[in-house]
Amino acid sequence: MRIRHPAVAGRFYTHSPEQLQQQLTGWLSQPESCDQPIRALIVPHAGYVFSGAVAAQAYQYLNSQADRIKKVILIGPSHRHYFRGCALPAADYFETPLGRVAIDTQSVEKLREIEDIEVSEQVHALEHSLEVQLPFLQTCLNDFTLLPLLTSNVSPAKVATLIDKLWQEDNCLLVVSSDLSHFHSYKDAQHIDSHTCNLIERYEPSLTPEQACGSTGINTLLLLAKKRGYQLTRKALINSGDTKVGDKERVVGYVSYLVSEP
Repeated sequence: MRIRHPAVAGRFYTHSPEQLQQQLTGWLSQPESCDQPIRALIVPHAGYVFSGAVAAQAYQYLNSQADRIKKVILIGPSHRHYFRGCALPAADYFETPLGRVAIDTQSVEKLREIEDIEVSEQVHALEHSLEVQLPFLQTCLNDFTLLPLLTSNVSPAKVATLIDKLWQEDNCLLVVSSDLSHFHSYKDAQHIDSHTCNLIERYEPSLTPEQACGSTGINTLLLLAKKRGYQLTRKALINSGDTKVGDKERVVGYVSYLVSEP
């Protein structure tokens, strides 16, 4: 049994299972419902003190559809390693303080034969962009398998081709992990991030890493969502200067979206 142990518990979120569950329960204590099937989320991946509440604004809708969702495709950017294509994990489970999540090893085996796909324990070992989403998924869903995909030097069109068929299944949720602009002044960041959101809401897959560190994942979603006629709904938009612990000199932007069938 190969387990990818948590790398950022105690830094991006608490390592205490009790405190973590209490924090998540507080954010998700008033779950919202969506009349149409939820197909995807865009959520930030900073430390919970900065972006956890923003992520929860989208995650809270999953509770009402937890019985339907059995598979999660989780896409995020690789912050530590640069490589061609996408990286899948070599693990059988991803672990957090709340327990283990089973990897969709069947899909991993199918995808690993495709060009621009590598299976790497090293690339996934210390990456936070996917890990911080897991406690939310563990809290909001029941039994599900996970397909964690890290992107580096790869086009959104290529990623869309990789996941298109998998994401067509009714029981599959796509989660795209991305922050927005980084290290601008508060007012500049508001302007930049507002423009980025306008592009997202026009389904324009032209985002750059300067606009969103997970731009590849967002652009991938936009390509497929537009083709399928999915509806995007913004749930929250702030930056770190809006939080109790952030200053307004060099901020990071955070947004969450709900993507549903029309």
